[in-house]
Amino acid sequence: MLKVILIGTGNISRFLFDVLNVHPSVDLAQVVGRNTQALEYFGKSTPVSRKFDNLMEADVYILAISDDAISEVAHQLDIKKGMLVHTAGSVSMEALPAELRRGVLYPLQSLSGSIPEKMQEIPLCVEASIEEDYSLLEKLAYCISNRVERINSEERRQLHLAAVVANNFSNHMFYLASEICEDQGVPFDLLRPLIRESCNKIMNLSPYEAQTGPARRGDQETIDEHLEMLKESSLQKIYSTLSESIQTTYGKEL
Repeated sequence: MLKVILIGTGNISRFLFDVLNVHPSVDLAQVVGRNTQALEYFGKSTPVSRKFDNLMEADVYILAISDDAISEVAHQLDIKKGMLVHTAGSVSMEALPAELRRGVLYPLQSLSGSIPEKMQEIPLCVEASIEEDYSLLEKLAYCISNRVERINSEERRQLHLAAVVANNFSNHMFYLASEICEDQGVPFDLLRPLIRESCNKIMNLSPYEAQTGPARRGDQETIDEHLEMLKESSLQKIYSTLSESIQTTYGKEL
């Protein structure tokens, strides 16, 4: 049985806690964090602590905290044996103390604290320094998901960028679309079937193949009309954000 200590109390910690705490191959021995109120969520079934310098012994210590705090907190931990891993997409493994066995366990998913649907399909990107630690980390990762990939720090950094573009940027476009609808007094709800179908298509087609509309048809007149509509005073607040994106997307020869 793998003995695991979870450091942090945010969304990723809650997700990992909910999954690992009920897994028969994992002993989730302790949760450590500074937020006393947040620790109450974990303390109902697992020992908790606010002390980073007095950790129990474990096979794996999972540092699930904000990216900019990883290096500072990692160097404060008193770990005598076991492996320390962080969960960030954009932070190198080198941010962890060199004298420790170290690695990365990065779930490639937007997590809100609850267990997502189709959890077993969530890619887990792992990195370690030696084969023995890769084996340990993969053993833990397969307790969470059926898809585990070895991804180094530079590959993960680029993958994280792609994930932000695909997820966060797309969601911001949905927000801008909702602003247009609100400005014109039409319900955004009318767009939901279109958004759902677009997301469904991308599961089976490449983004290039899934492209439709004026871009696919080469309809420059409609493209120009859309750009002019965005210049109208009532929509000026989103013109600068959308115009370059539209030019880039529509400008490609499809």
